[in-house]
Amino acid sequence: MRLFLLLFVATITPAALSQTVSHSAQAGHSSTSTKPDSSPQGRQKFVLDVVQSAVALPQSDPQDRLRVLSAATAVVAPIDSAMAQRLAKEGTVIETKLVAEGQRPAVSMLAGGHVDCTSAATFVLAIPPSAVLDAEQSLVGAITTCPAQVNEAARLKLDAALNQGVVAGRPILALMEAEGMKLTWSQAVFAKMFASLPADAPAIAREAPNYAAMFARAAPAMDTAAVKTAGSKFLLWLAKLPDMPERQVAVNLTTGAMQDVLGAASYQEVLRSDVMVQQIAGSAGAGAVLPAPDDDNVSVLRAMGNTSDRTAELEQMSSSRRAREAAASGFASGTSGDRKMADHYFDIAFSSAEEVWSDRSSSQVDAPEVVQEVSEAAAQVDPIAALQRSERLQDPSEEAISMLAVARVVVGQP
Repeated sequence: MRLFLLLFVATITPAALSQTVSHSAQAGHSSTSTKPDSSPQGRQKFVLDVVQSAVALPQSDPQDRLRVLSAATAVVAPIDSAMAQRLAKEGTVIETKLVAEGQRPAVSMLAGGHVDCTSAATFVLAIPPSAVLDAEQSLVGAITTCPAQVNEAARLKLDAALNQGVVAGRPILALMEAEGMKLTWSQAVFAKMFASLPADAPAIAREAPNYAAMFARAAPAMDTAAVKTAGSKFLLWLAKLPDMPERQVAVNLTTGAMQDVLGAASYQEVLRSDVMVQQIAGSAGAGAVLPAPDDDNVSVLRAMGNTSDRTAELEQMSSSRRAREAAASGFASGTSGDRKMADHYFDIAFSSAEEVWSDRSSSQVDAPEVVQEVSEAAAQVDPIAALQRSERLQDPSEEAISMLAVARVVVGQP
């Protein structure tokens, strides 16, 4: 994620910012010339122009609109706080509606920390208890940013969800940390959380290591009775999972935390109390490793070491891999001074990103992420040329996401 921004710091040359800045508008495209200006004020104007143009583009899909508003808010916040608040407010309305309709937001405006506390409190009050899983990221953001305004409502919402068998572990842990691990509610909800995990354990098997990490994080602050109860319930739940790395990792984390907190004697007492607990705990062992995520494994450093023409090689790749590899080679060529080859690679990268976007409904690839990565790579070399490429993308949502990625590089956002 953000491969190019993680590896390199964007360098926007004075010449680049003195070129033509293109503006997109809902009714169409126009071009406006700017005076040569590489000052901070000049960069800020460039970014503001791009953000305003991007958010003016129509997005028929509310998830895409939320993506655009979230990205725009993050980019513009250091420059224009009033605009950021307006965009964040619109995004929060969309986010609240999505959660209320049973959809998990693609991104969370609340998690970005730019939403005012009144809106955050309204969000927490509005979501039904059955939807707290879809709102996990948003709830964590609200609890972290506005504890005074949202924590009481969040506690009631999460309690109601647990009573319905809906366990939103991340916001529960965030609230426990905000309120204090020694609080009576934190002690009680710790045991209740692991007693309320969904009966159909295999359906959410991949969440097991996350639950185990939460157990290990909270257990040292819990009293021994809560650790014994929660640990036993959780191990029994883990016993329902098929033999898989996620279960092994979770068992290792859980039994390790129990031994550290309870001590050897009390831990053995827990095991003797239930033969099933003893059996699953006995499966703990070294060497459990979670499977590596499915990744295109693109390396900018590798691309910089390869100066040959990769066109034929790229043609054999999937569209998402081709987009990322071409972007990496475009960045490598551009930063080494070969702009002609860089343009060639970026032509391939943007064309491939278009393919990814057009197939997004039937593909597991994160199309917005591919578009962002390609656009950021191009902006590192020449932000104006990258913006012009963005404006040639066919879908308005894709165009806006690409434009904002260019603006993010210019403003210097991580």
